Amino acid sequence: MSPLARWCYRHRFVVLGTWALTLVVLIVVGSTAKTSYNSSFVVPGTDSAKAIGLLQKLLPTASGDQDTVVWHVSLGTVQDAEVRQAMDATLARIEKIPEVASVASPYAPAGSAQISKDGTTAYALVNFTKQADDLSAPDVDKVITTAQSAATGTLSVQLTGAAIDTANAPKLSHTVIVAIVAAAVVLFLAFGSLLAMLLPLITAVIGLGCGLMAVGMLSHAMSVASLAPSLAVLVGLGVGIDYALFIVTRYRDRLLQGDAPEEAAARALSTAGRAVLIAAGTVCVALLGMLVLGVPYLNGVAIAAAVVVLLMVASAETLLPALFGILRLRVLSRRQRRGLERQGAEEAGPAEEAGQLWLRWANFVQRRPAVLALLSVAVLVVLAIPVGSLSLGHAADDTLPPAMTSRRAYDMLASAFGPGFNGPLQVVADIRTPADAAAYARLTAAVRATPDVASVTALPVTSTPGVGIIQVYPASAPDAKATTALLSDLRSQVIPPAQAGTSMQVYVGGTTAVYADFSSLMGSKLPWFIAAIVGLGFVLLLLAFRSLAIPAMSALMNLLGAAASFGITIAIFQWGWGLQAIGLGTSAPIDSFLPVLMIAVLFGLSMDYQVFLVSRIHEEWARTRDNRQAIRAGQARTGRVITAAAAVMACVFLAFGLGGQRVIAEFGASLICAVVLDALVIRNILVPAWMHMNGRANWWLPAWLNRRLPRLTAEPPHKPPSAQKLSAAHHGE
Repeated sequence: MSPLARWCYRHRFVVLGTWALTLVVLIVVGSTAKTSYNSSFVVPGTDSAKAIGLLQKLLPTASGDQDTVVWHVSLGTVQDAEVRQAMDATLARIEKIPEVASVASPYAPAGSAQISKDGTTAYALVNFTKQADDLSAPDVDKVITTAQSAATGTLSVQLTGAAIDTANAPKLSHTVIVAIVAAAVVLFLAFGSLLAMLLPLITAVIGLGCGLMAVGMLSHAMSVASLAPSLAVLVGLGVGIDYALFIVTRYRDRLLQGDAPEEAAARALSTAGRAVLIAAGTVCVALLGMLVLGVPYLNGVAIAAAVVVLLMVASAETLLPALFGILRLRVLSRRQRRGLERQGAEEAGPAEEAGQLWLRWANFVQRRPAVLALLSVAVLVVLAIPVGSLSLGHAADDTLPPAMTSRRAYDMLASAFGPGFNGPLQVVADIRTPADAAAYARLTAAVRATPDVASVTALPVTSTPGVGIIQVYPASAPDAKATTALLSDLRSQVIPPAQAGTSMQVYVGGTTAVYADFSSLMGSKLPWFIAAIVGLGFVLLLLAFRSLAIPAMSALMNLLGAAASFGITIAIFQWGWGLQAIGLGTSAPIDSFLPVLMIAVLFGLSMDYQVFLVSRIHEEWARTRDNRQAIRAGQARTGRVITAAAAVMACVFLAFGLGGQRVIAEFGASLICAVVLDALVIRNILVPAWMHMNGRANWWLPAWLNRRLPRLTAEPPHKPPSAQKLSAAHHGE
């Protein structure tokens, strides 16, 4: 790492120009190519996937996104001439918008079922030519504005559906700006220098810009969910600023200890820079561990986030030395520079480097390791209690804030047609012979007689071969357990007898079925996923620290920290504790893909802090071979920077959590809890306390295993302090 730092330092303007040119080229190419995101939760091979595949093959006009326009009158009925005339004209204009295939009006001869019994509410189905993520945003916006233009004082018009939700999603750019401003405040408080504050922000913004453009282009090569950019930015911005923070902090420390700027840059990259590489490796390993699940939706998210993290690391490892070459001593505060000029450079001890507060805390932990370790574990275990009640599913529109059009449309439909109307099941039958057509009729009658079915609409089979579609409206809400039970009953008890002895193939699809299949798959594979990323993390730390105890400790503590932070998330979003107070609707099951995403990122971020802490302890251990001194000095010297890094990440995650998008809020809340618990409880109390109790066994590794393992170290071999004097900086160094 040191040669790379020196090269970037000496060729600083070449490095800066290369990054600037790369960003410009990616922006131009990305703007030309656009994006092709896909948010389908469909899992290949499941019953719901087969239903969708059958529709796409035999009835492609029914395979596009279907959204709903709902209107309600406070006076009279929707059949009144004035209301009917206004909505007829509105629906006609919507049908002429590009990418709208058709509009099913309640005023058509076959649309009487689309009007409520009391006549005050009606809905129209807007069938698009493509799925929601493939639609043009301006066309969807035009559908929304056209529909809502018909609203009056007594006529309310609302819309719901996947395309509508995508169009109304909060803008990512606004959230990023808020996150960067919040991070800037924390960095300024940590460094006390405007220029030092700007360094992590510059590298993070450039790396993030390149990453987002790369992810957009990647969406043309593979299936990448529309959620991927938000998650990639959330993770990338947090780790990018943190990585730069650690390197800048070490550079400033070396300057204060008397190194010339170039030597300080080389030492910073050979120490903190190495730790950053290993930390980033653990994040990428954890993210790419999602590939073992074999779920297309998560594959794209994992690769997109890993690409952004890698570009963040590349930016920090090359841009920072170049910027050090430009700013040199100006990364220090004026007070620090004046102090160096008055006193000269001296080797600082733990107290001078880290501050008396962190040194006193490290001494306190050293004196009472058993008590503090027990208290820390007790706190984490209590916070993890809600994990036992985890319920996976999908948050329906009734969990959205009341002001959103999708929430209002949901409430109107639920009130007029029943709670299950918002999550119909779609029974799709492949009809090949007249005998199949007769079996389809019997199936329709059997579905209609099934408990918890509120109503059934069956499309007639007009030809043989053909496709039959039975729209099943449950009596319960989409995310209710009764609806999941109904889906299971249809598949296991109702459909098999109807298709027995025929060539008819029947599958149950629809949004509710897709989410149920996805949740079932995630629940079954989650333990294997956790085992995979824990195992990979163990191997990486084993190679880095040549120890069995440290990776084992990291695995156990990361699991405990993840459980505690996820327990808080469940209490907020599933139990509803304080949810309405932060404007995020009502309680609902946890989104089924969230545990996998959260655990992957949490393990990566937790390993970040573990690497930074233990690498500094290991550096002291290699120098002194005194376990107690190494732990005390390592904790004292990293306590402030790890806490500052956690504060930066918490600010970034909080900005995303308050952005108004529920799934991002769930993810952000989990990460906020995780980094706070990790920094304050695990890394500043539990890890050093455990290492004090473990003694020299921290660094034990069987000789035979040590000989066979490849060499990978988080810190270079210890060298005595540089003999270069600070005066070199004043002579053009």
